[in-house]
Amino acid sequence: EPIYLVEIQCPENAVGGVYSCMNRRRGVVFEEMQRPGTPMYNLKAHLPVNESFGFTADLRSNTGGQAFPQSVFDHWKTMDGDPFTAGNKVYEIITGVRTRKKIGAEVPPLDRFMDKL
Repeated sequence: EPIYLVEIQCPENAVGGVYSCMNRRRGVVFEEMQRPGTPMYNLKAHLPVNESFGFTADLRSNTGGQAFPQSVFDHWKTMDGDPFTAGNKVYEIITGVRTRKKIGAEVPPLDRFMDKL
């Protein structure tokens, strides 16, 4: 899945809201630095693109409008799980995409694609 690098600037009292918002969206904060001489923090995190829709509004509501995110594509990450077994995130993503494209939620069996001659 594609992963964003998110850089967030916020004051010290809003850092807790940033962490809670990132945890709800499978994000991982990997760097936290305070700007010297100011109460502002710079946080860097990885956030799955699929979880980023509505992220800015959610972050602003959790921090009282004090956090300012900037997102840019960073890397691809393989997802753990079986896409054919119900009950995991990979299966949910695949069935969601197939439903959105109106091609049937279930992945068809391989014999459907074999030559019948």
